[in-house]
Amino acid sequence: MRRLVVISSRKSKLIAASVGAVLSLTSIHLAATARIATLKREQEQMEKTFISTPQTAVSNQPSALSQISNLASIEKNEKNAPLIAKPSAPAGSSASPARQRQIVISIADRQLAVLDNGQVLKTYPIAVGARRTPSPDGDFVIVNHAKDPTYRHGDKEIAPGKDNPLGSRWMGLSLKGYGIHGTNVQSSIGKAASHGCFRMRKQDVEELYTLVQVGDTVTIRRERDAMIARVFAAPVSPDANTLAATAQNGGETQIASSGEKATVETTQQ
Repeated sequence: MRRLVVISSRKSKLIAASVGAVLSLTSIHLAATARIATLKREQEQMEKTFISTPQTAVSNQPSALSQISNLASIEKNEKNAPLIAKPSAPAGSSASPARQRQIVISIADRQLAVLDNGQVLKTYPIAVGARRTPSPDGDFVIVNHAKDPTYRHGDKEIAPGKDNPLGSRWMGLSLKGYGIHGTNVQSSIGKAASHGCFRMRKQDVEELYTLVQVGDTVTIRRERDAMIARVFAAPVSPDANTLAATAQNGGETQIASSGEKATVETTQQ
């Protein structure tokens, strides 16, 4: 009887241990299953995220292409833009477009014409260089612009006034020593009498000074070619009031070579 009891007790312990092991394994299995399910859900979520991202990028592609197209268009416009651009007038401004004026001189005719955008504005009689000191011909630019210039030649200096050989106005050419100016010998106008410069009557040179500015071109021809014949064929001579109004509307800036008064050193008269 005692032996049976001992055997039963051992069986009970063995059964209890087996049950405990089974329960432990079951718990581990359940925990593992739950963990696997969690990992599976996380993986599915990650896959959904990766799949949706390219779709979003594709959906935004037209916008990106549009931006690239706009940039290409801007780049093209910049390449076609002029290297130098004129400043635009402010809104509501009454400023007129920049005018283009040119002086044309015919040595043969002893005449000077002012052209405004290709149209003859006015012509003036002038004195040109004498046979021994001829005036130059070619294409030049006005490089300085002075009222009441002081004449200087070597050690000789003559202040503005009635004895000044340059008169009351000076417009220097891009050929050093030569220019368009007034004179203290009014009777020389219309003759070949200067040392190479172009002389004008006092009222004429002062009027011309208001019509042109530094940077304007000067075309001088010794022979009477087709261009000279066309310019001086039918000269237009508006009155002084019309010219003054034209000068004001043209918006020119009178620029002296050194302030309003300047010293002009030249061997030409």
